[in-house]
Amino acid sequence: MMTSFIQAKLAPLAFALALALLPGLAQAADKQVVTIGIGTQNTTTNTATGGIVIKELKLLEKHLPKTGKYANIEWKLDWQNFTSGPPVTNGMVANKLQIGMMGDYPLLVNGATGQSNKGNETQLVAIIAYNAFGAGNGVVVHKDSPYYELADLKGKNVSVPFGSAAHGMMLQAMQERGWKDDFWSLVSQSPEVGTTNLQEKKIDGHGDFVPFAELLPYRGFARKIFDGAQTKIPTFHGVVVRKDFADKYPEAVVAYVKALMEANDWVRKDPKLAATKIEEWTKIEKEVVYIFLGPGGIHTLDPSIKPRWLDTIKTAYGVLNKLGRVKEFDMNAWVNESYVRQAFKERGQDYDSQKQTLANYDIAGRDPICKTAVTRPKEAGEIWLAGGEIVPVSSPTCLLAGIRQYESEKKKVAVAYVFDKELGIKVFADKAFYAIESGPKGPVAAPFLLKKDAEAHAAKSGGKFVTYTDALNLVGAKMAVATAGR
Repeated sequence: MMTSFIQAKLAPLAFALALALLPGLAQAADKQVVTIGIGTQNTTTNTATGGIVIKELKLLEKHLPKTGKYANIEWKLDWQNFTSGPPVTNGMVANKLQIGMMGDYPLLVNGATGQSNKGNETQLVAIIAYNAFGAGNGVVVHKDSPYYELADLKGKNVSVPFGSAAHGMMLQAMQERGWKDDFWSLVSQSPEVGTTNLQEKKIDGHGDFVPFAELLPYRGFARKIFDGAQTKIPTFHGVVVRKDFADKYPEAVVAYVKALMEANDWVRKDPKLAATKIEEWTKIEKEVVYIFLGPGGIHTLDPSIKPRWLDTIKTAYGVLNKLGRVKEFDMNAWVNESYVRQAFKERGQDYDSQKQTLANYDIAGRDPICKTAVTRPKEAGEIWLAGGEIVPVSSPTCLLAGIRQYESEKKKVAVAYVFDKELGIKVFADKAFYAIESGPKGPVAAPFLLKKDAEAHAAKSGGKFVTYTDALNLVGAKMAVATAGR
């Protein structure tokens, strides 16, 4: 009896509660789930701020629209990671991915493929990172190899991921030199397969994109013999979206670009922390991440679509069209700056001004070794102490002296960076070759990525060509003594 009495009393309350909840339940039921498939390349370091950083910091969730016409939309993010650009294009054509990122040559193929499959067109909406002269792509050989130049690989077994930016770089280099297709035996191998085969000496050379031409030498079994900067043709990674998705949800595309820009800001605010976190997320060593995205890094983070990058796409089209590897392509229909322009506007920044600059953020601070300010960033360097700080130095000579000084203090140097005097790119100090000259205050070191450049500079200046170890002994030891008394 008591149970029946309680049920009778509670029934009206339950009914009233259900009525109160009905509007909310109806609203939840009316929610439209929109899935955004995003194709990333997590191990391609210069795409980090377009993919893994946005994902891990949940920046896209922060910026996606949630009011107005989007009030009843529930966004669902489907992050899919790939090791190169072509599989991303396949996913976009299949409408499994709405946003993708890849290098310049794959971007061109992406656009052309979309245009040849009506209803699956894509648009270039932003750039992630670039090097204005082509650095980032490169060709490496085993560290014990007798080969030091691209021409040395004539008739040899060389691999590269076909369809990648590095493949485009190699095709461009071949056409520029007048080399025929049989100059070498060129086969397609993914970064993972090419890395293993090079380490086991099953191939003579391997061409690859960011970060592998730096990563493999850093890991100790490879040496770079050709850098994309030698082509003097810009390279970059950019963002493409399916046109139908962008037309339907333009504010979502703007939100993505704003997330990208915030990710760039996050890296520049504390590049050491960023490199450490990106290593945690991608397993690419932080020292390698830093050489690309740190101050004065090989790649500049900048979403603006500059005219020079479009000229690069035209060059790429010429290379691939000559080889019959690309379909007809309407670049004007493919490029859409409206989303990145709107993102700049909403952030209170001047898009047109940004399009005109190639400025990166630079090494700065006071050199504690030579007791002077760093005033010429492209002649500076950095010493990363194991488990400690990153120390700015004003010159390669002071860097070598600093390494000797820290060694004498029993402080381990994890890695050191200098700038190639010929190519102007950041390189690992211990992988560089050096020309040593006599200066008014002692020996002066000039670093070079390529052996031939160091030899040529030494011959021209009347200096001496040396390896890193010899440079430490000739310059580092003497300068360490000289600077110790300052």
